[in-house]
Amino acid sequence: MSKTATVHSRIDEKVKIKAERILYAMGIKPSDAIDMFYRQIIFRTGIPFSVEIPNKKTLRAIEGLENGKNIKTFKDVDELFTDLED
Repeated sequence: MSKTATVHSRIDEKVKIKAERILYAMGIKPSDAIDMFYRQIIFRTGIPFSVEIPNKKTLRAIEGLENGKNIKTFKDVDELFTDLED
């Protein structure tokens, strides 16, 4: 199938930069990622992920991560699982 259509969209520059860094690290061009997204919309007949308003607890967790708080690190997987069991 030839690619002849163009999609124009305006997004926050920081979002674009962060997303494209991840895509390039995965070896995926942004245009290919958009194509995959559109194909998943067709395949699933809708948005291919859950779209919901997060509750207050989730919003606090997101804000904490964005501000560099509430971040746990572990020296290995065993330590992670021990923490999860507690």
